[in-house]
Amino acid sequence: MKVSIIIPAYNEEQYIGDTLRAVLAQNHPDIEIIVVDNNSTDRTKDKVREFSGIRLVEEKRRGVQWARERGRQEAQGEIIANLDADCLPDTAWVEKALCYFDNSSVVAVSGPYDYYDGAPVFRTASSFIQRFCFNILHRIAYHLFGRGVFVMGGNLFICADALQKIGGYNTSIAFYGDDTDTANRLLSVGKVLYRNDVTVKSSARRFERMGALTIFWKYMINFFWVAIFNRPYHAKLLE
Repeated sequence: MKVSIIIPAYNEEQYIGDTLRAVLAQNHPDIEIIVVDNNSTDRTKDKVREFSGIRLVEEKRRGVQWARERGRQEAQGEIIANLDADCLPDTAWVEKALCYFDNSSVVAVSGPYDYYDGAPVFRTASSFIQRFCFNILHRIAYHLFGRGVFVMGGNLFICADALQKIGGYNTSIAFYGDDTDTANRLLSVGKVLYRNDVTVKSSARRFERMGALTIFWKYMINFFWVAIFNRPYHAKLLE
């Protein structure tokens, strides 16, 4: 099964190299890697060009959904894998996710982030929230309401044909609520799973810069706003 890994990147010259090395080390034999430069002003594109076997495309319209949609249009894989440009997947990341697609009713699977460079207390707390609280809320919301499921936008595997059926990514959403919107629309064509073994390491830099409580609040209110009202509460890009 061919997997297209799409990596949106905006001013990621500090992180993109390590991310690409981790992606190139995947043990799945059929992978294409697409980096979508989202109008960077630093040396992100130069860093990407240092690697062979990577497709670099450009999307001038700012916003992660614009970048993902451009990547989707370029992708040839049966599975679309969304990965953030500061993530470090282990070598079995793709294989762990693909096993869930043996069930033909599954159209997407996601899992937690491990904020590897965060303070120990933050790393432990966020791990507990994602692995325990999010997992329970995901299952409750799905079984009771058939919507409101949790996914992580930068750690998400989707069947390409299912994504095509729902019209691709919602480019009207700048940042917050994008993952919930995608997941809820995918529920119309199949099951969306959240599994703890599909974990990827990610940087805690934004939490450190903006404050963990501030970002957590914005993520949660936008999750519920999209789940209930089908639109995000915030419309501002996250730099």
